[in-house]
Amino acid sequence: MAAVSERLDKILANQGYGTRRDVKRLLHEGTVMVNGKTVTDGGTHADVLRDVIAIDGEKITLRTSVYLMMNKCVDVVCASRDGEHKTVFDLLDSEYRSGICAQDLHPVGRLDIDTEGLLLLTTDGALTHRLISPKTHVSKTYLVYLRDNPDGKQRDAYIKAFTAGIHIEPEDNECGADCLPAELKWIDDAVFSGSAHAAAQLTIYEGKYHQVKRMFAALGNKVVYLKRISMGNLRLDPSLLPGQFRELTSDELSQLMPVD
Repeated sequence: MAAVSERLDKILANQGYGTRRDVKRLLHEGTVMVNGKTVTDGGTHADVLRDVIAIDGEKITLRTSVYLMMNKCVDVVCASRDGEHKTVFDLLDSEYRSGICAQDLHPVGRLDIDTEGLLLLTTDGALTHRLISPKTHVSKTYLVYLRDNPDGKQRDAYIKAFTAGIHIEPEDNECGADCLPAELKWIDDAVFSGSAHAAAQLTIYEGKYHQVKRMFAALGNKVVYLKRISMGNLRLDPSLLPGQFRELTSDELSQLMPVD
């Protein structure tokens, strides 16, 4: 594994040990050791993957990347800041809004303000690129409730249309586009907001602007509820309530890491 060398004061600041000034004071107190030797100069470089860093004799576990699963709720936007709405970052604990996360934590793709479900947040830019790149075709599966309830023949026609690939019309500043083939499965009709609606599970392999809504709109229907339930092999933890989050387990992370 390649060395990852950084200034010691930056490492400690990124791990949540305060500002650069706080870290400088900590170093001058002689409480920081690297590989058993006391270090007082913050400019000293250390390898975050190989060197052993201790404070007051206690080894610290260096966090090089963060991976979070969130069950995004409605009325929350996927942005670092927004003048009108609460953001997904407002839902996080303070430890994820400081240190290594302060500058690098970002959502993997976006969910609309009225869309719920699986949202990944990470500091790992390489993983993000792999998951959202059009070239990798990572699957994204959604639970969809529709305004209109197609009959049996119409449902078959919907499946054929999604399988063939649907053309979506321009919306806002986005051009029209031919979507890749997608997989539609009808499920038992469901109740949403007190009314019965047709329910389906849709798997797509790209992430165009408002894609799911525009695909159903192209067939003359309207999405009234949308929830992402999986990305690749990773499924949303059903125990997470809307707005809750947790770190990925090692098994879950391994499901995202393999190259397709």
